[in-house]
Amino acid sequence: MDQVTTHVATHVAIVAPVMAVRAGLRAMLFTASVPPGADAVIEVVCEAASLEEFEPFLHRTDVLVAVTEVAPRPALKRLALESEGSLAVLLLAYDLQAAQELTGLSWRAWGVLPIDVSTEELYVAIQALGQGLLVGSPAFMAPALSRLLNGEAEEAGELVEPLTERETQILQLLARGLANKQIAAALGISEHTVKFHVSSIYTKLGATNRTEAVRKGLQQGLVLL
Repeated sequence: MDQVTTHVATHVAIVAPVMAVRAGLRAMLFTASVPPGADAVIEVVCEAASLEEFEPFLHRTDVLVAVTEVAPRPALKRLALESEGSLAVLLLAYDLQAAQELTGLSWRAWGVLPIDVSTEELYVAIQALGQGLLVGSPAFMAPALSRLLNGEAEEAGELVEPLTERETQILQLLARGLANKQIAAALGISEHTVKFHVSSIYTKLGATNRTEAVRKGLQQGLVLL
């Protein structure tokens, strides 16, 4: 009996102001050489000229691929809040500053690649982002990662109040890039309860978003990689 292979789809949205660019990116994804043994496929669920046009598809999207001219910081911040940490974002950029637009926001994962990205690079980047990994060429990622690792914010001090066992579990899952719904399923609790614990974690760590909470958790030795 032949073995049946189950393919898991990564749902992608493409946002660029020019139709030819959107069509080109879609064509690249359909012509990409799938690595041997890959068990995932890419499904484009939305093509839009702006982030506003994309928003109705937000909760159907795993990875957003956008060019930088349609992704200003305020709009990205709004998307990050609305997605509640479930969205991964890939910016296609012309300059090194683009990565800094994505840092400090509650993404599941994020990455930056040059606008002239190759077909294979685009495919692999989307698959990696779908798994919660950071991606990007060193030249584009280094400035932003340096800010995160060296910390523009103050060094973490002692906690105002220790995290509970459940909060520590949830922080660990946040560090793995899981969204609230995925954390709820993993722990067998409601999504509302997860949101309550996440809010408590932010308060105790003095954080304002997931990235900051995980960074401070690492500094406090609360997150194991």
